[in-house]
Amino acid sequence: MSPRAPQPPLDESRAGKRAAPAGKRSAALTTGRARRVLKVGSLTTSVGSSYLWQALKRPFQSSERTERDLLDAHVRNAVRIVERSTELKGAFMKLVQMLSMRNDLLPPEAIAVLSTVQSSVPPMDITLISEQVRRELGKPPEKLFAEFEPEAFAAASLGQVHRARLPSGEAVVVKIQYPGVEDTVDQDLKNIRALIATLARIGRDVMKQKIDASEVARELEDRLREELDYVNEAKNLTRFRELFSDDPEIVIPRPFPEFSSRRVLTMEAIEGYPLADILAPGVDQELKDWVALKYFRVLWRQVFEFGILHTDPHPGNYLVTHHPRLCMLDLGSVRVFEEPIRRAYLDLAAALLADDVATMSGCFVRLGFLDPGDDPAAMIRIMHVVFEPVFVDADYDPKRYQAVERAMEVAQLAIENRIFKSPGHRVFLVRALLGLESYVQQLGTVTNWRRVFQECVDAARTPHRPRQARR
Repeated sequence: MSPRAPQPPLDESRAGKRAAPAGKRSAALTTGRARRVLKVGSLTTSVGSSYLWQALKRPFQSSERTERDLLDAHVRNAVRIVERSTELKGAFMKLVQMLSMRNDLLPPEAIAVLSTVQSSVPPMDITLISEQVRRELGKPPEKLFAEFEPEAFAAASLGQVHRARLPSGEAVVVKIQYPGVEDTVDQDLKNIRALIATLARIGRDVMKQKIDASEVARELEDRLREELDYVNEAKNLTRFRELFSDDPEIVIPRPFPEFSSRRVLTMEAIEGYPLADILAPGVDQELKDWVALKYFRVLWRQVFEFGILHTDPHPGNYLVTHHPRLCMLDLGSVRVFEEPIRRAYLDLAAALLADDVATMSGCFVRLGFLDPGDDPAAMIRIMHVVFEPVFVDADYDPKRYQAVERAMEVAQLAIENRIFKSPGHRVFLVRALLGLESYVQQLGTVTNWRRVFQECVDAARTPHRPRQARR
Protein backbone atom coordinates (compact mmCIF):
# COMPACT_ATOMS: atom_id res chain seq x y z
CA MET A 1 0.00 0.00 0.00
CA SER A 2 1.50 3.36 -1.02
CA PRO A 3 1.50 6.26 1.41
CA ARG A 4 -1.15 8.83 0.69
CA ALA A 5 -0.16 12.08 -0.98
CA PRO A 6 0.54 14.91 1.46
CA GLN A 7 -2.43 16.95 2.59
CA PRO A 8 -1.50 20.41 3.89
CA PRO A 9 -2.82 20.91 7.41
CA LEU A 10 -3.67 24.57 6.72
CA ASP A 11 -4.45 26.48 3.51
CA GLU A 12 -1.64 28.93 4.12
CA SER A 13 0.89 26.10 4.51
CA ARG A 14 1.14 25.27 0.82
CA ALA A 15 4.28 24.91 -1.22
CA GLY A 16 5.05 28.04 -3.15
CA LYS A 17 3.38 30.34 -0.65
CA ARG A 18 4.36 33.94 -1.17
CA ALA A 19 6.75 35.77 1.09
CA ALA A 20 5.89 38.83 3.16
CA PRO A 21 3.70 41.49 1.48
CA ALA A 22 5.32 44.41 -0.25
CA GLY A 23 4.74 46.77 2.64
CA LYS A 24 6.98 44.63 4.84
CA ARG A 25 9.87 44.22 2.42
CA SER A 26 13.42 45.02 3.33
CA ALA A 27 14.91 47.55 0.91
CA ALA A 28 18.51 46.47 1.48
CA LEU A 29 20.85 44.68 3.79
CA THR A 30 22.02 46.51 6.88
CA THR A 31 25.52 47.46 5.77
CA GLY A 32 28.42 49.44 7.12
CA ARG A 33 30.87 47.80 9.46
CA ALA A 34 30.37 50.31 12.29
CA ARG A 35 26.59 49.83 12.28
CA ARG A 36 26.91 46.04 12.25
CA VAL A 37 29.53 46.16 15.02
CA LEU A 38 27.14 48.14 17.21
CA LYS A 39 24.20 45.85 16.50
CA VAL A 40 26.12 42.60 17.07
CA GLY A 41 28.01 44.08 20.01
CA SER A 42 24.85 45.23 21.77
CA LEU A 43 23.28 41.82 21.25
CA THR A 44 26.32 40.06 22.72
CA THR A 45 26.22 42.37 25.72
CA SER A 46 22.50 41.86 26.37
CA VAL A 47 22.74 38.07 26.03
CA GLY A 48 25.81 37.86 28.26
CA SER A 49 24.32 40.23 30.86
CA SER A 50 21.12 38.22 31.14
CA TYR A 51 23.08 35.09 32.09
CA LEU A 52 25.28 37.05 34.50
CA TRP A 53 22.13 38.27 36.25
CA GLN A 54 20.89 34.68 36.52
CA ALA A 55 24.20 33.67 38.12
CA LEU A 56 24.01 36.55 40.65
CA LYS A 57 20.47 35.57 41.70
CA ARG A 58 21.20 31.86 42.02
CA PRO A 59 22.42 31.83 45.68
CA PHE A 60 19.17 33.48 46.82
CA GLN A 61 16.73 31.19 44.99
CA SER A 62 15.48 27.66 45.23
CA SER A 63 16.79 25.22 42.62
CA GLU A 64 13.30 25.03 41.09
CA ARG A 65 13.06 28.82 40.73
CA THR A 66 16.60 28.99 39.33
CA GLU A 67 15.79 26.39 36.70
CA ARG A 68 12.59 28.19 35.71
CA ASP A 69 14.31 31.59 35.47
CA LEU A 70 17.14 30.09 33.42
CA LEU A 71 14.66 28.65 30.93
CA ASP A 72 12.97 32.06 30.68
CA ALA A 73 16.37 33.63 29.99
CA HIS A 74 17.04 31.09 27.22
CA VAL A 75 13.78 31.96 25.49
CA ARG A 76 14.24 35.74 25.87
CA ASN A 77 17.74 35.54 24.43
CA ALA A 78 16.58 33.37 21.55
CA VAL A 79 13.97 36.01 20.72
CA ARG A 80 16.68 38.72 20.82
CA ILE A 81 18.84 36.75 18.40
CA VAL A 82 15.93 36.16 15.99
CA GLU A 83 14.93 39.83 16.02
CA ARG A 84 18.47 41.00 15.32
CA SER A 85 19.06 38.37 12.62
CA THR A 86 16.04 39.48 10.56
CA GLU A 87 17.41 43.01 10.73
CA LEU A 88 20.97 42.13 9.66
CA LYS A 89 20.29 39.21 7.28
CA GLY A 90 23.40 37.83 5.58
CA ALA A 91 25.97 35.95 7.61
CA PHE A 92 24.36 36.71 10.93
CA MET A 93 21.08 35.14 9.90
CA LYS A 94 22.90 32.10 8.56
CA LEU A 95 24.55 31.70 11.95
CA VAL A 96 21.14 31.74 13.64
CA GLN A 97 19.90 29.04 11.26
CA MET A 98 22.91 26.93 12.20
CA LEU A 99 22.24 27.52 15.90
CA SER A 100 18.68 26.34 15.44
CA MET A 101 20.10 22.88 14.64
CA ARG A 102 22.41 22.86 17.69
CA ASN A 103 20.22 21.39 20.42
CA ASP A 104 23.40 20.66 22.34
CA LEU A 105 23.79 24.43 22.94
CA LEU A 106 20.30 25.48 24.05
CA PRO A 107 17.15 23.73 25.32
CA PRO A 108 14.24 22.87 22.98
CA GLU A 109 12.21 25.94 23.98
CA ALA A 110 14.98 28.27 22.83
CA ILE A 111 15.68 26.20 19.71
CA ALA A 112 11.99 26.48 18.75
CA VAL A 113 12.27 30.27 18.78
CA LEU A 114 15.50 30.26 16.77
CA SER A 115 13.89 27.98 14.19
CA THR A 116 11.29 30.61 13.28
CA VAL A 117 13.97 32.60 11.47
CA GLN A 118 13.90 29.97 8.72
CA SER A 119 10.44 31.06 7.55
CA SER A 120 10.15 34.72 8.53
CA VAL A 121 12.57 36.51 6.20
CA PRO A 122 11.13 39.51 4.30
CA PRO A 123 12.11 39.63 0.61
CA MET A 124 14.18 42.39 -0.97
CA ASP A 125 12.65 44.96 -3.30
CA ILE A 126 12.27 43.77 -6.90
CA THR A 127 14.17 46.76 -8.34
CA LEU A 128 17.32 45.74 -6.45
CA ILE A 129 16.88 42.10 -7.42
CA SER A 130 16.30 42.97 -11.09
CA GLU A 131 19.49 45.03 -11.16
CA GLN A 132 21.41 42.13 -9.62
CA VAL A 133 20.20 39.82 -12.43
CA ARG A 134 21.21 42.40 -15.05
CA ARG A 135 24.71 42.70 -13.59
CA GLU A 136 25.15 38.92 -13.50
CA LEU A 137 23.51 37.81 -16.76
CA GLY A 138 23.64 40.93 -18.92
CA LYS A 139 19.88 41.52 -19.11
CA PRO A 140 17.09 42.20 -16.59
CA PRO A 141 14.83 39.22 -15.79
CA GLU A 142 11.92 40.47 -17.93
CA LYS A 143 14.24 40.34 -20.97
CA LEU A 144 15.80 36.96 -20.13
CA PHE A 145 12.69 34.95 -19.27
CA ALA A 146 9.36 34.46 -21.02
CA GLU A 147 7.74 35.02 -17.62
CA PHE A 148 9.20 36.23 -14.31
CA GLU A 149 7.14 36.74 -11.17
CA PRO A 150 8.23 39.94 -9.42
CA GLU A 151 7.04 38.65 -6.05
CA ALA A 152 9.52 36.29 -4.38
CA PHE A 153 7.87 33.09 -3.16
CA ALA A 154 10.74 32.27 -0.80
CA ALA A 155 13.36 34.41 0.93
CA ALA A 156 16.33 33.22 2.95
CA SER A 157 19.38 34.67 4.64
CA LEU A 158 21.56 35.04 1.53
CA GLY A 159 19.05 35.37 -1.30
CA GLN A 160 15.50 34.91 -2.51
CA VAL A 161 13.68 32.79 -5.11
CA HIS A 162 11.30 33.78 -7.91
CA ARG A 163 9.16 31.65 -10.20
CA ALA A 164 9.83 32.05 -13.92
CA ARG A 165 9.47 30.39 -17.31
CA LEU A 166 12.26 29.92 -19.84
CA PRO A 167 11.81 31.04 -23.46
CA SER A 168 11.60 27.32 -24.31
CA GLY A 169 8.61 26.94 -21.97
CA GLU A 170 10.12 25.09 -18.98
CA ALA A 171 8.91 26.19 -15.55
CA VAL A 172 11.88 27.20 -13.41
CA VAL A 173 12.78 28.93 -10.18
CA VAL A 174 15.47 31.61 -10.07
CA LYS A 175 17.57 31.96 -6.93
CA ILE A 176 19.12 35.42 -6.69
CA GLN A 177 21.75 36.44 -4.16
CA TYR A 178 21.14 39.71 -2.35
CA PRO A 179 23.25 42.58 -3.72
CA GLY A 180 26.16 43.31 -1.39
CA VAL A 181 25.71 40.19 0.71
CA GLU A 182 29.35 39.18 0.25
CA ASP A 183 30.43 42.46 1.86
CA THR A 184 28.22 41.81 4.88
CA VAL A 185 29.64 38.30 5.21
CA ASP A 186 33.14 39.70 5.53
CA GLN A 187 31.96 42.24 8.10
CA ASP A 188 29.96 39.76 10.14
CA LEU A 189 32.72 37.16 10.21
CA LYS A 190 34.99 39.76 11.80
CA ASN A 191 32.42 41.06 14.28
CA ILE A 192 30.40 38.02 15.31
CA ARG A 193 33.02 35.96 17.10
CA ALA A 194 32.16 37.56 20.44
CA LEU A 195 28.57 36.34 20.17
CA ILE A 196 29.74 32.83 19.25
CA ALA A 197 32.04 32.87 22.28
CA THR A 198 29.13 33.94 24.51
CA LEU A 199 26.98 31.08 23.23
CA ALA A 200 29.87 28.67 23.71
CA ARG A 201 30.07 29.73 27.35
CA ILE A 202 26.35 29.08 27.67
CA GLY A 203 26.92 25.60 26.28
CA ARG A 204 29.72 25.04 28.77
CA ASP A 205 28.08 26.47 31.89
CA VAL A 206 24.42 25.66 31.30
CA MET A 207 24.35 22.60 29.05
CA LYS A 208 27.66 21.12 30.34
CA GLN A 209 28.76 20.85 26.73
CA LYS A 210 32.29 21.76 25.62
CA ILE A 211 31.96 24.05 22.58
CA ASP A 212 34.96 25.17 20.55
CA ALA A 213 34.05 28.76 19.55
CA SER A 214 36.80 28.94 16.93
CA GLU A 215 35.57 25.69 15.37
CA VAL A 216 32.02 27.06 15.12
CA ALA A 217 33.34 30.24 13.49
CA ARG A 218 35.45 28.27 11.01
CA GLU A 219 32.50 26.07 10.09
CA LEU A 220 30.33 29.12 9.53
CA GLU A 221 32.90 30.75 7.28
CA ASP A 222 33.57 27.61 5.23
CA ARG A 223 29.90 26.92 4.62
CA LEU A 224 29.12 30.56 3.80
CA ARG A 225 31.92 30.73 1.24
CA GLU A 226 30.48 27.67 -0.47
CA GLU A 227 26.88 28.90 -0.36
CA LEU A 228 27.78 32.25 -1.89
CA ASP A 229 29.06 30.51 -5.04
CA TYR A 230 26.03 29.46 -7.11
CA VAL A 231 28.26 27.91 -9.78
CA ASN A 232 29.40 25.51 -7.08
CA GLU A 233 25.77 24.81 -6.13
CA ALA A 234 24.85 24.05 -9.75
CA LYS A 235 27.69 21.52 -9.87
CA ASN A 236 26.41 19.95 -6.63
CA LEU A 237 22.90 19.64 -8.10
CA THR A 238 24.30 17.82 -11.12
CA ARG A 239 26.46 15.58 -8.91
CA PHE A 240 23.56 14.59 -6.63
CA ARG A 241 21.29 13.95 -9.64
CA GLU A 242 23.88 11.46 -10.90
CA LEU A 243 24.37 9.83 -7.50
CA PHE A 244 20.65 9.28 -6.91
CA SER A 245 19.76 8.50 -10.52
CA ASP A 246 18.95 4.90 -9.56
CA ASP A 247 16.40 5.99 -6.91
CA PRO A 248 13.00 6.99 -8.39
CA GLU A 249 11.87 8.26 -4.98
CA ILE A 250 14.47 11.06 -4.89
CA VAL A 251 14.18 14.25 -6.92
CA ILE A 252 17.00 16.78 -7.45
CA PRO A 253 16.24 19.91 -9.53
CA ARG A 254 18.06 20.23 -12.86
CA PRO A 255 20.16 23.42 -13.16
CA PHE A 256 20.25 25.58 -16.29
CA PRO A 257 23.85 26.89 -16.57
CA GLU A 258 23.06 29.25 -19.46
CA PHE A 259 20.71 31.17 -17.14
CA SER A 260 23.00 31.00 -14.13
CA SER A 261 26.11 32.68 -12.74
CA ARG A 262 27.98 32.99 -9.46
CA ARG A 263 25.09 34.97 -7.92
CA VAL A 264 22.08 33.75 -9.95
CA LEU A 265 20.97 30.11 -10.17
CA THR A 266 18.15 28.96 -12.43
CA MET A 267 16.84 25.44 -11.89
CA GLU A 268 13.90 23.20 -12.61
CA ALA A 269 10.72 23.97 -10.66
CA ILE A 270 9.54 21.10 -8.43
CA GLU A 271 6.03 21.19 -6.98
CA GLY A 272 5.48 19.73 -3.53
CA TYR A 273 4.88 20.43 0.13
CA PRO A 274 7.66 21.73 2.38
CA LEU A 275 8.88 19.27 4.97
CA ALA A 276 7.55 21.61 7.67
CA ASP A 277 4.00 20.92 6.41
CA ILE A 278 4.52 17.17 6.71
CA LEU A 279 5.77 17.59 10.28
CA ALA A 280 2.56 19.38 11.28
CA PRO A 281 -0.38 17.73 13.09
CA GLY A 282 -3.14 16.26 10.96
CA VAL A 283 -0.95 14.74 8.24
CA ASP A 284 -1.49 11.03 7.62
CA GLN A 285 0.89 8.99 9.80
CA GLU A 286 1.60 6.57 6.98
CA LEU A 287 3.05 9.43 4.95
CA LYS A 288 5.04 10.65 7.94
CA ASP A 289 6.51 7.18 8.35
CA TRP A 290 7.47 7.07 4.68
CA VAL A 291 9.25 10.43 4.96
CA ALA A 292 11.07 9.45 8.17
CA LEU A 293 12.38 6.19 6.72
CA LYS A 294 13.28 7.74 3.39
CA TYR A 295 15.16 10.62 5.00
CA PHE A 296 17.00 8.16 7.28
CA ARG A 297 18.10 5.97 4.37
CA VAL A 298 19.08 8.93 2.17
CA LEU A 299 21.29 10.43 4.87
CA TRP A 300 23.19 7.21 5.56
CA ARG A 301 23.54 6.45 1.85
CA GLN A 302 25.32 9.78 1.45
CA VAL A 303 27.74 8.95 4.29
CA PHE A 304 28.32 5.24 3.71
CA GLU A 305 28.13 4.89 -0.08
CA PHE A 306 28.85 8.25 -1.69
CA GLY A 307 31.15 9.91 0.79
CA ILE A 308 29.40 13.23 0.22
CA LEU A 309 26.92 14.81 2.60
CA HIS A 310 24.33 17.57 2.31
CA THR A 311 25.26 19.63 5.38
CA ASP A 312 22.25 21.97 5.69
CA PRO A 313 19.35 19.86 6.96
CA HIS A 314 16.84 22.59 7.85
CA PRO A 315 13.26 21.80 6.68
CA GLY A 316 13.17 24.49 3.99
CA ASN A 317 15.61 22.37 1.98
CA TYR A 318 13.19 19.48 1.40
CA LEU A 319 9.89 19.03 -0.41
CA VAL A 320 7.57 16.04 -0.50
CA THR A 321 5.80 15.56 -3.83
CA HIS A 322 2.45 13.90 -4.47
CA HIS A 323 3.93 10.55 -5.58
CA PRO A 324 5.37 10.64 -2.86
CA ARG A 325 8.99 11.49 -3.55
CA LEU A 326 11.54 13.37 -1.49
CA CYS A 327 13.05 16.41 -3.18
CA MET A 328 16.37 17.81 -1.98
CA LEU A 329 16.90 21.55 -2.46
CA ASP A 330 19.63 24.09 -1.72
CA LEU A 331 22.81 22.08 -2.25
CA GLY A 332 25.11 25.04 -1.80
CA SER A 333 26.83 23.43 1.15
CA VAL A 334 28.02 19.83 0.96
CA ARG A 335 30.90 18.01 2.64
CA VAL A 336 33.03 15.49 0.76
CA PHE A 337 34.56 12.78 2.94
CA GLU A 338 37.85 11.40 1.73
CA GLU A 339 37.72 7.68 0.94
CA PRO A 340 39.53 6.58 4.16
CA ILE A 341 37.03 8.57 6.24
CA ARG A 342 34.00 7.22 4.34
CA ARG A 343 35.29 3.67 4.76
CA ALA A 344 36.04 4.18 8.45
CA TYR A 345 32.48 5.41 9.13
CA LEU A 346 31.06 2.40 7.29
CA ASP A 347 33.31 0.01 9.22
CA LEU A 348 32.37 1.72 12.49
CA ALA A 349 28.66 1.31 11.72
CA ALA A 350 29.12 -2.40 10.99
CA ALA A 351 31.13 -2.78 14.21
CA LEU A 352 28.41 -1.06 16.23
CA LEU A 353 25.84 -3.51 14.93
CA ALA A 354 28.13 -6.48 15.63
CA ASP A 355 29.27 -5.08 19.01
CA ASP A 356 32.81 -5.58 17.72
CA VAL A 357 34.89 -3.65 20.27
CA ALA A 358 38.24 -4.22 18.54
CA THR A 359 37.04 -2.85 15.20
CA MET A 360 35.30 0.08 16.90
CA SER A 361 38.55 0.96 18.65
CA GLY A 362 40.46 0.93 15.38
CA CYS A 363 37.84 3.10 13.69
CA PHE A 364 38.07 5.73 16.44
CA VAL A 365 41.77 6.09 15.63
CA ARG A 366 41.21 6.09 11.86
CA LEU A 367 38.60 8.82 12.24
CA GLY A 368 40.81 10.94 14.49
CA PHE A 369 38.72 10.72 17.67
CA LEU A 370 41.46 8.86 19.57
CA ASP A 371 45.21 8.48 19.33
CA PRO A 372 46.82 5.03 19.04
CA GLY A 373 47.02 3.45 22.47
CA ASP A 374 44.16 5.47 23.99
CA ASP A 375 41.61 3.56 26.06
CA PRO A 376 38.48 3.26 23.85
CA ALA A 377 36.06 2.45 26.71
CA ALA A 378 34.68 5.99 27.05
CA MET A 379 34.19 6.35 23.27
CA ILE A 380 32.37 3.03 23.16
CA ARG A 381 30.10 4.23 25.94
CA ILE A 382 29.48 7.46 23.99
CA MET A 383 28.50 5.41 20.93
CA HIS A 384 25.96 3.49 23.01
CA VAL A 385 24.47 6.77 24.25
CA VAL A 386 24.34 8.50 20.86
CA PHE A 387 23.16 5.46 18.88
CA GLU A 388 20.81 3.96 21.44
CA PRO A 389 18.06 3.17 18.86
CA VAL A 390 20.57 1.11 16.85
CA PHE A 391 21.30 -1.13 19.85
CA VAL A 392 17.62 -1.98 20.40
CA ASP A 393 16.43 -4.89 18.26
CA ALA A 394 12.76 -4.00 18.64
CA ASP A 395 10.37 -1.22 17.74
CA TYR A 396 11.74 2.03 19.16
CA ASP A 397 9.70 5.18 19.80
CA PRO A 398 11.91 8.17 18.87
CA LYS A 399 10.28 10.23 21.62
CA ARG A 400 12.22 8.08 24.08
CA TYR A 401 15.41 9.65 22.76
CA GLN A 402 16.05 12.75 24.89
CA ALA A 403 18.70 14.53 22.84
CA VAL A 404 19.61 17.25 25.35
CA GLU A 405 20.10 14.82 28.22
CA ARG A 406 22.19 12.55 26.01
CA ALA A 407 24.30 15.50 24.82
CA MET A 408 25.00 16.40 28.45
CA GLU A 409 25.93 12.79 29.24
CA VAL A 410 28.26 12.65 26.24
CA ALA A 411 29.87 15.95 27.25
CA GLN A 412 30.40 14.68 30.78
CA LEU A 413 31.98 11.46 29.51
CA ALA A 414 34.25 13.43 27.19
CA ILE A 415 35.36 15.81 29.95
CA GLU A 416 35.94 13.07 32.52
CA ASN A 417 37.98 11.04 30.04
CA ARG A 418 39.66 14.00 28.34
CA ILE A 419 38.27 13.22 24.89
CA PHE A 420 38.59 16.61 23.24
CA LYS A 421 39.65 15.73 19.69
CA SER A 422 37.15 17.04 17.15
CA PRO A 423 38.09 16.27 13.52
CA GLY A 424 36.43 18.48 10.92
CA HIS A 425 34.27 15.74 9.41
CA ARG A 426 32.62 15.22 12.81
CA VAL A 427 31.13 18.73 12.79
CA PHE A 428 29.18 18.16 9.59
CA LEU A 429 28.04 14.65 10.44
CA VAL A 430 26.82 15.75 13.88
CA ARG A 431 24.89 18.59 12.29
CA ALA A 432 23.22 16.17 9.87
CA LEU A 433 22.43 13.74 12.69
CA LEU A 434 20.85 16.50 14.76
CA GLY A 435 18.57 17.25 11.84
CA LEU A 436 17.75 13.55 11.43
CA GLU A 437 16.97 13.16 15.14
CA SER A 438 14.74 16.24 15.12
CA TYR A 439 12.71 15.12 12.08
CA VAL A 440 12.30 11.52 13.22
CA GLN A 441 11.04 12.68 16.60
CA GLN A 442 8.58 15.14 15.08
CA LEU A 443 7.34 12.57 12.57
CA GLY A 444 6.85 10.09 15.42
CA THR A 445 7.79 6.99 13.44
CA VAL A 446 7.98 3.89 15.63
CA THR A 447 9.92 1.10 13.96
CA ASN A 448 12.89 -1.23 14.41
CA TRP A 449 15.56 1.35 13.67
CA ARG A 450 18.33 -1.21 14.20
CA ARG A 451 17.11 -3.28 11.25
CA VAL A 452 16.71 -0.19 9.04
CA PHE A 453 20.26 0.87 9.94
CA GLN A 454 21.49 -2.67 9.19
CA GLU A 455 19.89 -2.43 5.74
CA CYS A 456 21.74 0.84 5.10
CA VAL A 457 25.07 -0.71 6.09
CA ASP A 458 24.46 -3.87 4.05
CA ALA A 459 23.50 -1.83 0.97
CA ALA A 460 26.70 0.22 1.23
CA ARG A 461 28.80 -2.93 1.47
CA THR A 462 27.24 -4.48 -1.65
CA PRO A 463 30.01 -4.42 -4.31
CA HIS A 464 27.94 -3.42 -7.36
CA ARG A 465 26.65 -0.19 -5.83
CA PRO A 466 28.45 3.15 -6.29
CA ARG A 467 30.89 4.01 -3.56
CA GLN A 468 31.75 7.65 -3.81
CA ALA A 469 30.95 10.88 -5.59
CA ARG A 470 33.13 11.76 -8.54
CA ARG A 471 35.50 14.60 -7.69
